[in-house]
Amino acid sequence: MVVDRLLTVNRGLCYPTKVGVNLSVIKEKTRRASLSLQTSSLSMQIQTSGLLNCQVRYFWTTSFIIFLNSDLYDIFSCEFGAYLSSPELYSYTEGPEFLLNRKCFEEEFRIHVSDKKWTELDVAQHRAHAMRLLDGLEVITREKRLKVARAILYMAQGTFAECSSEAQVQHWMRYNIFLLLDVGTFTALVELLNMEVDNSAACSSAVRKPAISLADSTDLRVLLNIMYLMVETIQQEDPADSPEWRATRETFKTELGSPLYNNEPISVMLFGMVTKFCSGHAPHFPMKKVLLLLWKSILFTLGGFEQLQTIKVHKREQLRLPPLPEDSIRVIRSMRAASPPASASDLIEQQQKRARREHKSLTKQDNLDAFNEKDPYKSDDPREDEDDNDDNDNSMEVEPFPMERDEVMPPPIPHPPSERVNFPKGLPWAPKVREKDIEHFLESSRSKFIGYTLGNDTDTVVGLPRPIHESIRTLKQHKYISIAEIQIAKEDEFQKTPLSGGEEDVEMCSTELLYQGILPSLPQYMIALLKILLAAAPTSKAKTDSINILADVLPEEMPTTVLQSMKLGVDVNRHKEIIVKAISAILLLLLKHFKLNHIYQFEYMAQHLVFANCIPLILKFFNQNIMSYITAKNSISVLDFPYCVVHELPELTAESLEAGDINQFCWRNLFSCINLLRILNKLTKWKHSRTMMLVVFKSAPILKRALKVKQAMMQLYVLKLLKVQTKYLGRQWRKSNMKTMSAIYQKVRHRLNDDWAYGNDLDARPWDFQAEECALRANIERFNSRRYDNNQSNPDFLPVDNCLQSVLGQRVDLPEDFQMNYDLWLEREVFSKPISWEELLQ
Repeated sequence: MVVDRLLTVNRGLCYPTKVGVNLSVIKEKTRRASLSLQTSSLSMQIQTSGLLNCQVRYFWTTSFIIFLNSDLYDIFSCEFGAYLSSPELYSYTEGPEFLLNRKCFEEEFRIHVSDKKWTELDVAQHRAHAMRLLDGLEVITREKRLKVARAILYMAQGTFAECSSEAQVQHWMRYNIFLLLDVGTFTALVELLNMEVDNSAACSSAVRKPAISLADSTDLRVLLNIMYLMVETIQQEDPADSPEWRATRETFKTELGSPLYNNEPISVMLFGMVTKFCSGHAPHFPMKKVLLLLWKSILFTLGGFEQLQTIKVHKREQLRLPPLPEDSIRVIRSMRAASPPASASDLIEQQQKRARREHKSLTKQDNLDAFNEKDPYKSDDPREDEDDNDDNDNSMEVEPFPMERDEVMPPPIPHPPSERVNFPKGLPWAPKVREKDIEHFLESSRSKFIGYTLGNDTDTVVGLPRPIHESIRTLKQHKYISIAEIQIAKEDEFQKTPLSGGEEDVEMCSTELLYQGILPSLPQYMIALLKILLAAAPTSKAKTDSINILADVLPEEMPTTVLQSMKLGVDVNRHKEIIVKAISAILLLLLKHFKLNHIYQFEYMAQHLVFANCIPLILKFFNQNIMSYITAKNSISVLDFPYCVVHELPELTAESLEAGDINQFCWRNLFSCINLLRILNKLTKWKHSRTMMLVVFKSAPILKRALKVKQAMMQLYVLKLLKVQTKYLGRQWRKSNMKTMSAIYQKVRHRLNDDWAYGNDLDARPWDFQAEECALRANIERFNSRRYDNNQSNPDFLPVDNCLQSVLGQRVDLPEDFQMNYDLWLEREVFSKPISWEELLQ
């Protein structure tokens, strides 16, 4: 059975993967081979009736089998094994250091063990050598310390010289990293990293250098590499792990999110490195590795989107709120992408193919636009994209199902009952209504039919016609009370009754600890992240005042041949893509976790992102040929770790570099685009002033071009952004873009009395926009002051001592000049002034 799409489930995101294999055959073969659940990896050539001829790598996970194109480790994942993300940790210019790490380890290892390999030793010998290496990190000499750190890095990389396959490398990576954690290596690495960050000599030397290269950040890169591999590997859950390893994992997760490292979580220290880099005081910091480690630390300690959904369900149960109408992850997973309409020549070609395909049992496989053919809407001249013709809506057309294409539909995939998505046929989302919407509807109905209003009363319907009664009943059936509304109501109650309200019970979870850690410098952190994102964006022009983010990718000696120049160009572009990916994931994770922990924590971060021009920055990012960005091939698969250390490398040529790898799409860039769209949605949702920013910056044509990417999740968030500003774009735009309007109706959740397609919004009053942001800022400041500012208290609520003896008995320290002139003060203020004893006694 040929499967069109199979969705990856991970702790970060659920994105569809391109598949084209026989599930039942593969499962049966795998069952017979009794492959390991976590570590089995197999590369094979699959040909499905000549339709697909690509190299597929598949991995078992704890829930079901997932088929991946060979470049799909770019997905936001925790379950595929550490080595799927480790290739992005290393730049291609770091390739020679793999052998250097091996040399350092073997020199140290042969001093103590001369006749055996590392893989041949027992657990006690492994632990003894790990302890010797840990002791070596405490030497004073920098060169010796770096040599020992490289030996530890080689262990964390799986002692690849003694492995014959990538699966063996992954196995020994996991074993060695748990061993290193058990002997206390991570704490020693954090101390060394703190020492390197505070190394003023290295910082001043880097500031004076005209050009910074890999050599300036060697110590930092080695330490960050080990820490990243440890965090990335330990967060993987493997059913084959021993109970000791599982306990170690939970302990490490708790320690990583607690203020145990220099009295702050590790994420706060990494945020400090980001701001120090952006301020220009430490231009040699390897920012890509810092951001990757920061992302994985947040993901491990706070949890991904699956954990977020679980926490959300649990919180709603605690607050006695109705359950969620649906699981958003499953709904998005089941959505189909829409495609732009084909041109006349493409329609003729499709009819010819359909005639030839009548005798074949094939299903068309298409995830994204322009899979095996040139995108007819991709303009060679970027200026043509700018002049988006609004008279013809060529942005969306619903993709016909296989039955509508006169194709043979294969039998459905059997799903377990727990995994089946059950919702009525039709619209994918259940409609929602806010309490505020019901109040507005009742107020307008009362004013129209009766001529009076009752304020916030949503129960009294006396005097209203029966159809209004039915409307109110329908609205209340779909009323949705969010956790944020409850949190806002509780905060208002605390502000109104600070004395009788009692103490707030704040759960000290990892999210709360992280917020408390970054609260004092959160604006600086957000500005720093956006600065790096701007420098890494493909639409950014090189400026003299922009920060240099290529410190950990440029070699000491610049390339001298065409092949070396092409390789470096690919490496630089790949480096920027990974930075964009990491920053987008960091921002989205923080926004979602803060929103669930407390709405004003989310609003504080979101407001500072808006103040730092995050909205125009994201729109600038999308103001490019987005299909070219999605299909970019800035990777050299044979140089990726661990392939490059296990297999013999073929000879690279300029032609092979120009052709790129066999993957049709760059999942890393698709991941980044979806994250940035979700961030933009988070910032503008229910904020009319920020929605007007989308209108002012003319985001509609930019977003319409992004709809050409045939990926359901990306299209969903583009359509959401178009929906919120439709009412401001005018009747002519809506008339000319009816296909886009239809797509919005089909894919985006409905608010029953939301006139999104018209200009009848009661809240859309432009003179209130500035007041809206100011009121929100005042609420945020009151929340932060009440909960986190222990030094500042309201003097009106301080206790007063009313006992005369107690007040007179207090010792008052008088200033020295007053004590010297005490007699003069008595004469002037006491003796020389008459006292009216009658008035005083009365």
